[in-house]
Order: sequence, then C-alpha cells, then structure tokens
Amino acid sequence: MLSIFKKKPPQFFTADEQQLIVHAVQQAEKQTSGEIRVYAESHCEYMDALDRAKEIFNNIHMEATGQRNAVLVYVALKDRQLAVYADEGIYTKAGKDFWNNAVKKMLAHFNKQNYAAGIATVVNEIGEALAFHFPYDGATDKNELPDDIVFGK
Repeated sequence: MLSIFKKKPPQFFTADEQQLIVHAVQQAEKQTSGEIRVYAESHCEYMDALDRAKEIFNNIHMEATGQRNAVLVYVALKDRQLAVYADEGIYTKAGKDFWNNAVKKMLAHFNKQNYAAGIATVVNEIGEALAFHFPYDGATDKNELPDDIVFGK
C-alpha cells in the first residue's frame, strides 16, 4: 500500500538558531570573496567525518568558486561527528593548525550542547581567515553559493 504521508525532515535547529548560523555566514561573507556553507544531518555515512564532508563539498559543487576559497562546516548531530573541509585555495593559506583549531573550538561548544553557537563562532573565525587571504572587492565579488544551511537526512 502506498502511503501519502511523508516523513517530516529532522529539525536540527530552532528558527532562531538557524537565523544565528545564516547571519554568521552572511556577515563573514561581507568581508571576503570566499564562500562558507553549513551542512547538517543526523548520521554520518562514513566513519571519518572529513571524508563525508569532502563528498558533500563536491556534491554541492563548492569547488566551483573562482578562487577555490570555499569552506564547508559539516555536522552529523546524532552521531556527534563534525568536520571543516576547505578548498585548496584557502586550506594551504590558513594552514593545518587553523583548521584543527576550528574543529576543537566547535567541539568545545558542542560538549556544552551549544551547537548553533559553536557553528556560528567557527563560521565567524573562518570568515576572518578568508577576509585576510581573500578580501572583499565590491567591484568583482559576487555571492557564488547560497548562504542557507543545507540539511541532509
């Protein structure tokens, strides 16, 4: 028998928390030509969240930015996994320690159940790194990727 009812997608954040995260992305991108996306889902399909983040990064075509300066903040809330995946243009400029510290800061917030605040804080810091290496140029900059949160399953 075919059911006409569809399963409601999971609610990861309240409306206020979603607004906090989207606002952080928008504020960060006002200072840089770089792009930031946030992807949230319940479960990580892989043991390594960084592998999953890389897959998502490619699936939502984040590598298509002109200067290869996009960053994905990935969280699998029920599995308590997260990763920050940066394209080659910004990854090497900011350095491995920056990315490791971003994950540690997010984990510190997550351990206190402050998921949205942790994501927003890290988005702000990523924005600062992007602004330093890829400053905003009003004459040439365009928003290459949407600012909204992408929700998986």
